[in-house]
Amino acid sequence: MSKTSAAVLLGNSPGAYGRKKFEAEKTPAEKLADILLWGVRILLIAEIVLLFFPTLNPARICGKINKNMSLFTCGTSYDTLISNLGRALQRGWVDEAAFKLLSGASMLSIVAAVFYIVGGCMSLGSKKMKKISVLVTTGGTALMLGCLFGIKSAHGQLLLSERPDKVVPFEAVPHFTLFLVLTIILIVLCLAVFFLLPRFSDAGEMYMEDRFKLFLMMLPVIVLSFLFAYLPLLGWRYAFYDYKAGETLTADKFVGFKWFTELVSSAGTKKDILRVIKNTLAMSGLGIATSWLPMVFAMFLTEIKNNSFRRFVQTFTTIPNFISWVLVYAIALAIFSTDGFINTLLKSMGNPATTNYLMDSSHMWLKMLAWGTWKGLGWSAIIYIAAISGIDQSLFEAATVDGAGRFQKMWYVTIPSLIPTYMVLLLMSVANILTNGMDQYLVFSNAKNAQFIEVLDLYVYNRGIGSGLIPLSTVVGMLKSLISVILLFSANGISKAVRGESIV
Repeated sequence: MSKTSAAVLLGNSPGAYGRKKFEAEKTPAEKLADILLWGVRILLIAEIVLLFFPTLNPARICGKINKNMSLFTCGTSYDTLISNLGRALQRGWVDEAAFKLLSGASMLSIVAAVFYIVGGCMSLGSKKMKKISVLVTTGGTALMLGCLFGIKSAHGQLLLSERPDKVVPFEAVPHFTLFLVLTIILIVLCLAVFFLLPRFSDAGEMYMEDRFKLFLMMLPVIVLSFLFAYLPLLGWRYAFYDYKAGETLTADKFVGFKWFTELVSSAGTKKDILRVIKNTLAMSGLGIATSWLPMVFAMFLTEIKNNSFRRFVQTFTTIPNFISWVLVYAIALAIFSTDGFINTLLKSMGNPATTNYLMDSSHMWLKMLAWGTWKGLGWSAIIYIAAISGIDQSLFEAATVDGAGRFQKMWYVTIPSLIPTYMVLLLMSVANILTNGMDQYLVFSNAKNAQFIEVLDLYVYNRGIGSGLIPLSTVVGMLKSLISVILLFSANGISKAVRGESIV
């Protein structure tokens, strides 16, 4: 039997077989090119990351440019770039053309980063894709060199202005050498890889292995998770300093565990923490106790036989999830305030007394639960609807043969099939029991209900932003995160012991 026939019998196309064979026969030069490509990828990542570091910004050619601006920000916001240069530009002490050139050069670095990303992704493909990726990356390095040349020219133009001392120019472009060296090394590696790889005519076809395709599909999620979940952990350092907004962290402001001991040594702080934890646990507990509602709603929704009516109900109940809590409060204000719909209706019926139901602090936990349920019920049911659609229809057919009615099918088929999904979501809710969010409670908070509605996230916001106690609020946020991680692994351990399945 020929190799081609064997490949077909095994379910692989001749092309796929040829790809594997071609990739297996790598020359020493191609193996060396693969090694050098790792260096190229590392340098690409390094240069892209450096675009977002303000402390390594080569475009900060004078002291009047905000020290918190990165090279990326200089290329995306010209107004921010010259925000501290208004007087010098108005008086003509410095030439604005220098800063326009600086902004344009910074934009080139962003375009170069796009080339780097495309080239880096293509380098995971076949030999032909690697060859093209090297060309794309080389184009990015040319743009980066143009960016550095523009920055250098802008710096020289600034020094030749009428009164450059008014903007505190630097003698040399800071961090210019770092970017220049990295770019030159990148060019050398790209050229080496290009000549080590076979010619285009001998490089085969363009394709990429499935594992790399899946990796590239997950890459945006990984990057966003790093930016919004892990990078902010750098803010934990404020817990060890006596810091106020706008100040700089210095060694003389280091106070160690002062703010940690503040939680237990101060009677007022301790009382506040206990109060907000009670509110947090109460509202989270009510949410967990009613976490079965989306599952039941999804079950009844799928039982609606009229497709048009079912779609209407699902859409009508899902839309509130996309309404911000500010607009939800506006709806509540229109209905439950002193001049709202309910009081207006009561007045028209001859009842002169008015009650501001919105300001009333009674049953605050239940009110927040009701608003949260109204807003999130339809959205939370989507995952259960997807799970129901995945249930084997033969189970329902067998139940019908056995004489089961509609509710019996729901009880003996649908609910047992949804229990695994429900348990995973329940355990995740237990792990996040200290995380209620802040928006809902912030907009509904007022002087009368503050002591009942202030949860841990809102307390952190009020102390950090409202009162300026950033270190104390950071400590509370740190402890909340650590406790949540402990709860997550505890819930995972319970799930593994009871159900034999792990959620982490």
